Amino acid sequence: MSTTGRLFEIQRFSIHDGPGIRTTVFLKGCPLRCVWCHNPEGVSPEPLLSFLPDKCIGCRYCLSACSHQAHRAEEGGGHVLDRAACVVCGQCAKTCYSGALEVVGRDVTVEEALDEVLKDRPFYETSGGGMTLSGGEPLLQIEFTEALLARAVEEGLNTAVETCGHAAWDRFERVMGHVGLFLYDVKETDAARHLEYAGVAGDLIFENLRRLHDAGAKVLVRLPIVPGLNDRPDHFENVAALAKRLPRLLGLEIMPYHRLGTSKLARFGLTPRMATDTEAPSRETVAGWVATLRGLGAKVVNS
Repeated sequence: MSTTGRLFEIQRFSIHDGPGIRTTVFLKGCPLRCVWCHNPEGVSPEPLLSFLPDKCIGCRYCLSACSHQAHRAEEGGGHVLDRAACVVCGQCAKTCYSGALEVVGRDVTVEEALDEVLKDRPFYETSGGGMTLSGGEPLLQIEFTEALLARAVEEGLNTAVETCGHAAWDRFERVMGHVGLFLYDVKETDAARHLEYAGVAGDLIFENLRRLHDAGAKVLVRLPIVPGLNDRPDHFENVAALAKRLPRLLGLEIMPYHRLGTSKLARFGLTPRMATDTEAPSRETVAGWVATLRGLGAKVVNS
């Protein structure tokens, strides 16, 4: 039987997930619970039901399609989704002509995913791009991730994996020979704050980063920076010190906070875990963060 994986998106023409023009395959399931997560639909390994009330045209087909009475009509034409009653069977989404209802999370085979990725091969060849696996956390679905990476390499594609680093080391060993670049997230350098912001201790993450570095893997450290949380001088100092201890890193890349994740929460019926009025930093603020790290001797790849 073909190896299957559960995805929540395949994003073509991606220019922020490694060099060149890429196709990013987003896998569901993540061991972290970052308060600022910009892909909250990827945290749970299970499919989620997306509901966009603004798209609802009031046809009411979903009411009869749902055997769990999770949908009901209100006076005046409103539509209420009772998520406590919903089992995400997807029957309602199949009848929703307007796209207001959608199940996010689908199972695909390695070949099905690869066929989608290969559609843009000419763009990879002209730009130095390729395929990136992201999530969620790709290493949680190790059988699928390993098989897809191996097939991509057989096809001559450049490969990258974006990882939070929180996985058993043997999973890195299984994929290392098929990965041209690791995009490695470092969320926080203070132990207590790491547990608070990411939901797990950071020890395993930093140990795996060291082991990848020592094994000769190509690693770019990515730094999600959120105003009011980890934009602190001590965090920047700790990151710069970390980079000095790992001199073969390709560098550091600041990933400024944006509000895309916040806008998704209501769509999936998820509860915010940080202040929803947190603003994205200005270009000047981001430039200041870059200058701070460079002033501390760190190689920062942001332009």
